Amino acid sequence: MVNLEVITLDHDELEALVLCDEKELSQEAAGAQMGVSRGTVQRLLATGRKKVVGALAAGKVLAISPVQHAVAAENRNN
Repeated sequence: MVNLEVITLDHDELEALVLCDEKELSQEAAGAQMGVSRGTVQRLLATGRKKVVGALAAGKVLAISPVQHAVAAENRNN
């Protein structure tokens, strides 16, 4: 089997992509739901999109990292 390079998409990047691109929320609304600023959502979208496109264009493996920001996730659930 061929060893493919793995590009890891952080959970926060995936969440921003889902909220803004799939659910079509504004960056402000996504930030409010995630408990982060609009600027943070904008950064997460930029890095996430770059990773996804890079993996697709170059035939690399795209992996999703587990939730890393337990405090932010906990704040969203309260």
